[in-house]
Amino acid sequence: MTAEAESKLEGSLRARPRVTPGLRVQILLALAGVMLVAYVPLFFAIAQVTRANSLAYREESARTLGRAVAAHVGDVVRTNPHAVPAALQSHVGEGGAIAIAVYGSDGAIEASAGAADEIASLRTPPRPYGEAATRASTHAGARAMDVVLPAGESAVLVRVRSEEDAARTAGVVRGIALYMGVFALALLVFAYIALTRAIVKPIEQLAGAADRVAKGARALEVPSGGAREIAELGASVRSMASRLLADEEAMRLKVDELTTTTRHLGETREQLEGSERMASVGRLAAGVAHEIGNPIAAIMGMHDLIDDADIPQETRDDFLRRMRKETERIHVVVRDLLDYARPEPSATWESGPPSTRPAVADVADVVADAIALVKPQKEWRGVEVTIDVASGLRVALSPQRLTQVLLNLLLNAAAALSQAAPDRPHTLTVRARRDGARARVEVEDDGPGVPAELRDRIFDPFVTTKEVGAGTGLGLSVCRGIVEGASGRIFVDPDHDAGARFVVELPAVD
Repeated sequence: MTAEAESKLEGSLRARPRVTPGLRVQILLALAGVMLVAYVPLFFAIAQVTRANSLAYREESARTLGRAVAAHVGDVVRTNPHAVPAALQSHVGEGGAIAIAVYGSDGAIEASAGAADEIASLRTPPRPYGEAATRASTHAGARAMDVVLPAGESAVLVRVRSEEDAARTAGVVRGIALYMGVFALALLVFAYIALTRAIVKPIEQLAGAADRVAKGARALEVPSGGAREIAELGASVRSMASRLLADEEAMRLKVDELTTTTRHLGETREQLEGSERMASVGRLAAGVAHEIGNPIAAIMGMHDLIDDADIPQETRDDFLRRMRKETERIHVVVRDLLDYARPEPSATWESGPPSTRPAVADVADVVADAIALVKPQKEWRGVEVTIDVASGLRVALSPQRLTQVLLNLLLNAAAALSQAAPDRPHTLTVRARRDGARARVEVEDDGPGVPAELRDRIFDPFVTTKEVGAGTGLGLSVCRGIVEGASGRIFVDPDHDAGARFVVELPAVD
């Protein structure tokens, strides 16, 4: 795989939308999160309360047991002192007291039972002896309860275990946890079913109805069930769908109308093109009739005069010369028409046999020859000519054709300058340079320029700015045919406003 393909694949993966869970899953996760936040602290609070209650219960049981044992031992001490050791031993052991001590009136232990370490950790009760129950710790550090009960001049101290029953407490906590878990699960299932019926299912039905409208259905079926907000949403979506369908119908009508209008415009354009072609043919015919009709009329008139035998020979010779001049004028018009109708065929240097390749013209030589041809004419006496041509610039056009184009442009410029202000000096500049694969030749003058309304038609046949009889209006048309036949173009530079600038672009030859 190329680096470009990998980058495209990576871009498509990044552009792929992120997949999110459905509404049901999101509701389920949200409810589970709420219950987890609510039930976990509650469970720990209940577990702590259970442990505290269990401990209080154990302490109360230890206090009750201690009082019962101390009362029995006190009775034995008062009624039968010799049986005290036996009574003490009977109350010490599993399920009974940890240690028992009988204190005399002087605070010394008179009798005891239990482990020596536990007896040693007993604290002598303060005198005078009174009934008391205090929390204590066994020698091993476990919770215990010391119960003191007076027996005449003596006192009985009984130490009983008061630590909680871990197994029983754990069982209670597990039961609470199981109950809360089952209750939470049931609540979660109930909430899931209720929310699905009230929210998720109506939304899915609404989404399905909207999808059917998107696929072409003409009406939106809004679900009847669900919450009030869902019903309002469905009504809004139905209203929106109705507006969209109405807009679609209106747009379809507009498209049909535009299609019909476009077809009519196409027909109208064809009619206009035909009319324009007929107008061009008419202008061409009118120009030809005008340019040829006048010399023919003059020839016919002078021919009638020649038939008169009374005119002198000198007049007859003058009429013959004039008839020849008018005939040459007709010949020039016909030749220009042929040049306009048959431009030089285009060819390229890159392809084709040498016989079909166009001739090559050196632009500097052709410009120098054209300037030399027109310079002796009287219209050029007050014109300063500047030549700026790159050396070695050659174009794919015969020197004769390029000379014909330049002569037309130069003669038109001289005529415009002589008509504008014949008494003041004028300047004319010929530039030529290479621009990529093309050569650009510019003929620029400081005359009146080409009127804006004629710039698009100046190269049409019989369009001229000269006075009637001063030109046929075919010169620039012939130039355009020659240039376009060589795969070039000729135009008036619209950015030049200080006179006229004609630009000729031709393929350059290396």
